[in-house]
Amino acid sequence: MKILSAEFLKSATAPEGYPESALVEVAFAGRSNVGKSSLINALCQRKKLVRVSNTPGRTRLLNFFEVAYELNAARHRICLCDLPGYGFAKVSKSERMAWRTMIERYVAQRRQLAAVVCIVDGEVGPTEEDAQIIGWLRSIGRLPIVVATKIDRLPKHKRIPRVREIDRVLELEAGSVLGVSSVDGLNLDRLWERLAGLSL
Repeated sequence: MKILSAEFLKSATAPEGYPESALVEVAFAGRSNVGKSSLINALCQRKKLVRVSNTPGRTRLLNFFEVAYELNAARHRICLCDLPGYGFAKVSKSERMAWRTMIERYVAQRRQLAAVVCIVDGEVGPTEEDAQIIGWLRSIGRLPIVVATKIDRLPKHKRIPRVREIDRVLELEAGSVLGVSSVDGLNLDRLWERLAGLSL
C-alpha cells in the first residue's frame, strides 16, 4: 500500500458545494474526541492533512479530500469526506440541528457515497450514539465499516476480546469490527483493502 498523493479539495454545507467528481466517496463519522482526524491523517500518511484539535467539535463542515494510492501494483483514486463529530461539541441546540441536517442530507443523498467508516473508541467501547448512527445507516441502505481506534492503548491480550465485544454490543457479524491504531499503524492496510474493494 502506497499513498501517491493526498490533498484537501473543499468544504461544503449543502449539495451545491459538494465536489463535482465521479470518484467513489467514503465518509468518516464518529464522536468528537474519538480520533477521527488522526485516523484520516494516518491512513493518508500525512501529519497535517486534517486538522487535529484538542477541542471537541472543531470540524463544523463537510471536508473533502482526494487521495491517490497504489495497491497490488494498481493505481486508484478515492474521495474521503470528514463529517463533523457528534457527542461532546459545546454548541447551541440550533447549531447542532443544522449539523444534523447537513450530515443526514449528505449521507442519504450523495450518489458517490459507497460507505461510511464508523469510528468507535476501542479503549472505552461503543456508546449509544454509535449504535444509533450504525442503525440509521443500515436503515437507509448505507454500508457501515466499523473501526475501533486507540486500540494501541489496550494491552495486546485485551485487543481481540475488545473488538469481539464491540461486534457483539453493536450486533454486527463476528469479525466485522477492525481494531486500528493511528499511532502505530495497526491494521491501516486492512482498512485500505476494504476501502479499495468498494464500488458504486
